[in-house]
Amino acid sequence: MFDIITSKDSNIKNDVLSGITVALALVPEAVAFAFVAGVEPMIGLYAAFMMGLITSAIGGRPGMISGATGAMAVVMVALVAQHGVQYLFAAVVLAGLLQILCGVFRLGKFIRLVPYPVMLGFVNGLAIVIFLAQLGQFKVVNALGVREWMSGTMLYWMLGLVALTMAIIYLLPKLTKAVPASLVAIVTVTLLVHGLDLEARTVIDFVRDLLPAEQKASATLAGELPSFAIPMVPFNWDTLMIILPTSVILCLVGLIESLLTLSLIDEMTDTRGRGNKECIGQGVANTVNGFFGGMGGCAMIGQSMININSGGRGRLSGITAALVLLGFILFAAPLIEMIPLAALVGVMFVVVIGTFEWASFRIMRGVNKEDAFVLFLVTAVTVIADLAIAVVVGVIVSALVFAWKHATHIMAKTHIDKDGWKVYELEGPLFFGSVSHFKDLFDIANDPEEVVIDFNASRIWDSSGIDALDSLADKYEQQGKKLHIRHISSECRSLLSKAGKFVEMNVNEDPRYRVATDKLA
Repeated sequence: MFDIITSKDSNIKNDVLSGITVALALVPEAVAFAFVAGVEPMIGLYAAFMMGLITSAIGGRPGMISGATGAMAVVMVALVAQHGVQYLFAAVVLAGLLQILCGVFRLGKFIRLVPYPVMLGFVNGLAIVIFLAQLGQFKVVNALGVREWMSGTMLYWMLGLVALTMAIIYLLPKLTKAVPASLVAIVTVTLLVHGLDLEARTVIDFVRDLLPAEQKASATLAGELPSFAIPMVPFNWDTLMIILPTSVILCLVGLIESLLTLSLIDEMTDTRGRGNKECIGQGVANTVNGFFGGMGGCAMIGQSMININSGGRGRLSGITAALVLLGFILFAAPLIEMIPLAALVGVMFVVVIGTFEWASFRIMRGVNKEDAFVLFLVTAVTVIADLAIAVVVGVIVSALVFAWKHATHIMAKTHIDKDGWKVYELEGPLFFGSVSHFKDLFDIANDPEEVVIDFNASRIWDSSGIDALDSLADKYEQQGKKLHIRHISSECRSLLSKAGKFVEMNVNEDPRYRVATDKLA
């Protein structure tokens, strides 16, 4: 229904206008995630500004937007509650340094190990999370200070303005693509609400709902430039032990979410970002955050999709979003505060529709039930628990499914050659999962005195395969039978302790590959 890609190429006009649109959508998210983490709203806004500016300038994925995120915020809650915000700043600095090391040691490449069903589950899960997060905008605080669902005229106006926003975003590109449809929708709905004095909640209403009663009247998003300050914590071993667990989790969650978002944008725009460079960019941004009073963050899939959908492709789009956000904080907070929440909810609903991978329903109805299970599992864990946990679970389950499916793929064709020797021609991988089936292929008691195992169509993948071959050779030798092993690599041959003497060497035909074992290190 909604085409998430409206422009394939980057240009200055698209990047600037798209950046303005993203800046408008960053404000309520940054404020909300600041409250999730238990810190002041300005700490979230500073994080959105610094993360967006630095990652857009030096990161590995032009067009991707970073800022304060919910995935990072939930990790911070316990540390802030127990030790205070200064320990959070120290933890964010350390997390940034760890992310830089991940980039320096080129660990970003491991994102390629994430299987396609896990990627689909990640995308669908985040789409659902974004959708559920918007439902909170349909609640208000009553006279007793309790949040309850909207009703009556306010609800009807909210639904109507959300629908109007979505309609503008959908229909305007059919008429012109000169300006981002999302920006036009936000401006139009804002003018409509204030011009007709409609009963609609605005950004400042949302902020006031989150504040204690005594702070509601003076609530504002106006601020000043963030200033440099070393986190006020003792520099000793005890402090390191306090912040290290949080820092490691922040590092992993931030990189997983950022690199998966990078991969998603790569696929959507038919380009390729640089994962290791993005690790460094995220790390530098988080380190700076810790020294300038920000809560840190990572890539934001929702805002990134708004940027891509609005035509933002280059680094200028993210830089513009960050600078415009800073401009709002310093000079134009009242303009941001008056934006109706309905307009921002409508924009995010369009993002949800464009982000959700509707083709995944075909996979679920397909014949590959394992992929469907992994997809559903990752989606569910993303919604119920956490993105990082979901991805790790998805990768582990996918690996186990792969091992299980390939455990029985090893087989042997047998024949008696002209010399009366029995030849086992192996096919399939020999690894920890297939060792048991491998052992069942041989009839040691009834085999002749001369036996050949030919690995021409097989391969030993790990030390379990090596040990299985050694054990088999030992059994044949105990039966007083001669074993011949053909066509294994020189690396495997050097690792065999018992079967090595049975290997027949053929320099021209023997394969060359390394077996996965620490013995070669």
